[in-house]
Amino acid sequence: MVAETYDLDALDVSLIEALVDHPRAGALELSRQLSVARATVQARLGRLEDAGVIVGYGPDLDLRRAGYPVHAFVTLEIAQGRLDDVANELAAVPGILEAYATTGAADVLCRLAATSHEDLQEILLQLGRLASVVRSTSVITLSVVVPPRVLPLLKNRPHVGAVRAPAYRSPSRPTSR
Repeated sequence: MVAETYDLDALDVSLIEALVDHPRAGALELSRQLSVARATVQARLGRLEDAGVIVGYGPDLDLRRAGYPVHAFVTLEIAQGRLDDVANELAAVPGILEAYATTGAADVLCRLAATSHEDLQEILLQLGRLASVVRSTSVITLSVVVPPRVLPLLKNRPHVGAVRAPAYRSPSRPTSR
């Protein structure tokens, strides 16, 4: 299943960057930062939300500081045709932060967080007891080398078409003032 895409222009990317840099900024503040009308910011945010590009405004958490310093990745080999079953089983395990169906030797890749190595071991034992899991392999993370990010990806993509907000000047474009 391929998700429908939304063509981001330079103003969309600048708006997303402003939100990343200042997540608590309101539409008025964002409009001042980007030199566009508040209505333009509100309309863009609405379109980005409706298109599913912006999927939330929740706080980003440092799980280590929140009491979950042990992180691991686990690959699962599952019984043939049991992806829906394992999805339901994994959703019931609080230590599973996210899980993805994958290609290759493993069928599912999971990211876990735990309060201790003992807690991690209990989660791994719980995964081993799941009916649809045939085998698991785990690796513990030592440190974050590149934190989760999206801006370099969005800023690297060429943005075709004119920006629909006439007052907006992309930071990379010189202004005539």
